[in-house]
This record gives sequence, structure tokens and C-alpha cells, in this order.
Amino acid sequence: MPKKVAACQVPDIRENIDASLEWIENFTKQAEEKDVSLICFPECFLQGYLTDERLAKKYAVNLISATFKTMLQRLTKYKPLIVFGLIEQDDDNLFNTAVVIKDGEFFGKYRKTHLLDGERVFKAGSEYPVFHINGLTFGINICYDTQFSEAAQSVAKQGATLILCPANNMMRYETAEKFKHLHHKMRIERVNETKVWLVSADVTGERNGRISYGPTSAINPNGQVVEQVPLMETGMIIVEVT
Repeated sequence: MPKKVAACQVPDIRENIDASLEWIENFTKQAEEKDVSLICFPECFLQGYLTDERLAKKYAVNLISATFKTMLQRLTKYKPLIVFGLIEQDDDNLFNTAVVIKDGEFFGKYRKTHLLDGERVFKAGSEYPVFHINGLTFGINICYDTQFSEAAQSVAKQGATLILCPANNMMRYETAEKFKHLHHKMRIERVNETKVWLVSADVTGERNGRISYGPTSAINPNGQVVEQVPLMETGMIIVEVT
């Protein structure tokens, strides 16, 4: 039976965890009203995409801490499985992580395996876990991961029929224009290789000489973009995935 999957395009919020959680709550409530089983938010969305070491350490969260559990208490009332990006602290290491939340409890995580030069503050992950929800098996690739075939293949080989892609494409204007339509091209390549769904969630807006258009979209196993939030707008898409 198909499951409804949602992805959200939201503002590029930084250093304001409460505001990020409000967006997560508001869209998850809307998604639940539409019988969505799984909802995805962008890369590092909880604290913002912070690559300055001082700021990243200041706002990083340990996933077994009381602080993180308190944050998650706000999500206990929602039925959909929630995936969102954050900066994770584990001992002395920081990770660019996507967490999977079920009934307000930590359910699992994926740590970004492919890091850009500007992400030296993070340690790369090394595993590709898959997750199961009511007959749907999915994995996660974070943003830059989707430029590498093995990242998608590692998920698909475990029986996943869906890859979630939390992303943050806030770039300098000239770079953003260059990649404006290349994001889909690269993701369609991954879909053509694996024959699975790929659903991405991105930030949008302008910040300090940078811009993020998105895209937040769903690509079906035939390599077709079947749903997309308009560029430079906030919003949510919903698709049925088997």
C-alpha cells in the first residue's frame, strides 16, 4: 500500500532552535492532517548550517542528552515519522546528521558521508542505515552525498525504495545560478542508477550575499520530477511512495 511522504521547503534559520522547531511542528501538523506517514526537513535545519567551528560547537547537540530529549518532547503529539538535519556532538566530534524521530523519541540517524571542503568542522559518517515504517523502507543521503553513486547504491542495495535528501543549497549568487538546474540533473542520475524514489527538502531565501532557490522536490523511479515547491517559496510537497 502506498505511503504518503512529505518534504518541506523552509527559511534558512540559524542559531534559533525554537524557531526551527516551530516550522517542524507547523508543517508536521499539516502533513498529519493529510495522512502523511513520513516528513522530511532540510540539512542542519535545527541549528542552521553552521560551519564556523565556534558556532557549530556552541549549538551542537548530543543525541542522548536531556537537552535533546526536551526538544523532542514538542514532537510527541505528531504521528508522522519526522526526519530533520542537525549538528550532532559525539564526544569531541561534530557530525552533519539527519535524525529520524518517532512519537517524539529518537529512532535513528544518518551521518553525512561526503563532506565539502567548507565542512571541515564535521567528521564524515561511514554507515548507510535504512529505516522501516509500515512496509516502507527508506535511507538518507544528505545534500552533497547525492553527487556520489555509492551513497545511493548503498541504500538501494538494502531494499530501500526511497532516498530522503535533506539539503541546504545556500550559495553565493553566481554559484547558485550555476547549480540552479543541476541539482535535479545529479539526483536524476542517482535515481536512474537505483530505480528508487528520491525526495529532497531544502531551504530557501537570501542571506549575506547568498541565495538558496531550493529545490524541494520528488523524483519518481522513472527519473521524472513529479512534485516540486516553487523556487524561492516556502511550502510542502506530498507524494505517494510504494
